[in-house]
Amino acid sequence: MAPPFPHGDGRWINSAPLQMDGLRGRPVLIEFWDFCRPNSLHTLPYLKAWHERYADAGLVVVSVHTPGFRASANDEAVRAAVARLGIHHCVLLDTDFALWHEYENAGWPGRYLWNADGALADYHYGEGAYADCEQAICELLDLDRTPLAPLRAADAPGALLAPPSEDRLEPPFSGPYEAGAAWAVLDPPDGGGTVAVNGAELAIEHPGAHLLACHEHHSAAQLSLELGPGVRCDGVLFTPGLLPPRP
Repeated sequence: MAPPFPHGDGRWINSAPLQMDGLRGRPVLIEFWDFCRPNSLHTLPYLKAWHERYADAGLVVVSVHTPGFRASANDEAVRAAVARLGIHHCVLLDTDFALWHEYENAGWPGRYLWNADGALADYHYGEGAYADCEQAICELLDLDRTPLAPLRAADAPGALLAPPSEDRLEPPFSGPYEAGAAWAVLDPPDGGGTVAVNGAELAIEHPGAHLLACHEHHSAAQLSLELGPGVRCDGVLFTPGLLPPRP
């Protein structure tokens, strides 16, 4: 059965405190996420779309924010990110990892779909399996709808992705890498700051995952990251890239 939500009024954004027992009779989709993780940002548009498509039919979507970085462990920064990212469904602040441990969750993102009786109907770790999840939602709601088309080329069925270089969570952050994109988890001082990416200045106005470089396909490249005054880097992250078309 679905673990109960932790108690605490201050934990909830966009909602009064929820209880799993009080949601019996409705399917509940829960995803553990972190606004500083690119893979969470990749899955977020699907969560937002499913809320818009199925809330009136009874689906409850809850994004459980469990921080993986110093920058995302600030509850006020999470609230600002929820507003900036246009999230209108329920968000639970799990800063102390209470619900994460109840679920024995394995990573970000971790997605769990519970049926109206509180039994697990579907789950998935990482990006992908969006059509499968939406089909499961429709089955629970007794709806016949076509799932969303892939929102990114990397999400398309049969897309071939190459594994990226390992994330760099300690300096030096600069150096060679292979990936589809490079990101940095940055936290600027009040009022914002700047970094230099391969010599080009990038304004950093808020804490979060900031895209440094994006390649059409999986590529070998070089990163030079210089932090401006007061800007902290919690890590450089690499995401998979599409393999080039075969000749």
